[in-house]
Amino acid sequence: MAEIDLSAVFDAMPVGCAVLTNDLRYVTVNRAYERLAGQPRERLLGRHFYEMFPGGPGGHGISDVRASLERVAAEGETEVMPLLRYDVERADRPGDYEERYWSVRNAPLFDSAGRVIALIHRAEEVTAYIKQLHQGHPSGEPAAARVEAVEAELFARARELQDVNQRLHQAQEDERRANAAMRDALRRQQQAVADTSHDLRGPLTGLQTRLQLALTDPEADSQEVLHAALHDADRLGEIVTDLLELARLEAGAPVQTETVDLARLVEDELAGREPDVAVATRLERGLLVRGSAIRLARLLDNLVSNAERHAGSRVEVRLSCTDGHAVLEVLDDGPGIPPGEREAVFRRFYRRPDARSREPEGTGLGLAIARQIAGAHDGTLHIADRTSGTCMVVRLPLSPG
Repeated sequence: MAEIDLSAVFDAMPVGCAVLTNDLRYVTVNRAYERLAGQPRERLLGRHFYEMFPGGPGGHGISDVRASLERVAAEGETEVMPLLRYDVERADRPGDYEERYWSVRNAPLFDSAGRVIALIHRAEEVTAYIKQLHQGHPSGEPAAARVEAVEAELFARARELQDVNQRLHQAQEDERRANAAMRDALRRQQQAVADTSHDLRGPLTGLQTRLQLALTDPEADSQEVLHAALHDADRLGEIVTDLLELARLEAGAPVQTETVDLARLVEDELAGREPDVAVATRLERGLLVRGSAIRLARLLDNLVSNAERHAGSRVEVRLSCTDGHAVLEVLDDGPGIPPGEREAVFRRFYRRPDARSREPEGTGLGLAIARQIAGAHDGTLHIADRTSGTCMVVRLPLSPG
């Protein structure tokens, strides 16, 4: 199929079309628009719409056209205007205006980010038809009544067409958002598969190597090989368990919920730990949230474990209330996290170099799971600004009762 010159198509369209900037200056027009305007395009381009079409001494209809164009520029919605009149100055007799009637449609032109960058102004003249209606009719019906009836009918049809256009535009927007969401989901799934493959490869390779050694080396210590293989299997089990938990959280799988006393949950979880550093608490009592006690305990455990890995000598857990939310903070006195990495640490399998050196066996999924759990409880998890160390902040909406 031969390549089509779209500019030639635009210029050959039988209906008058113009492209305007958002402040209503002409960018281009087609030949049909030149004929309607009675002006060559060289005189139109760069000029303001108001300047070229003042609307005659009475300003017939022009204020409606201006208002429509300004709404389209501001709101990004196509408008089909009812039949209207605005007069055009005669080219051969300046100051003398000719009565004209028009059917007008104004539409936005968007850039790739969805911003309105230009306006398409389409005008079709129906002056001859309206003048014919004003002439005598064999039925004896007054001309004014016929004109009024036709104008009402045209207005109704134009409104219907505008409604259809708006629904079509909304459907296109919905489809665009759905496609974008699907592409984003596919991208995340591909990244997750790549990350998972990378982190599973290590323990799988170790397990295969040890088993091959046991089969090929008769002098190998079978107990040592089996213990090492069991270690690799445990490592695989931890990763798979965390991945399954992430999958359940991302899928929004329903879980049993209850009213959870956060202060009591923190105390119960910390009582069963054997930390390598001092862990202090400062807890406000009576803060209740609705959710899964098991998952909230997992969130707390992941944050405290992460703090213990990076702390110099101390971890503190605080619980308070702000603006109808329970605020759980887990602080450590470690080296802190640079601002540029504060979002990256919540990605699955992301591990900072100091974390790998302190605990090589970590899965790199703990903070990703913690953020998913917070989100599943209509809450948030982020890293707060701090002069030293790290402060993880969880906000959860309080239960009404």
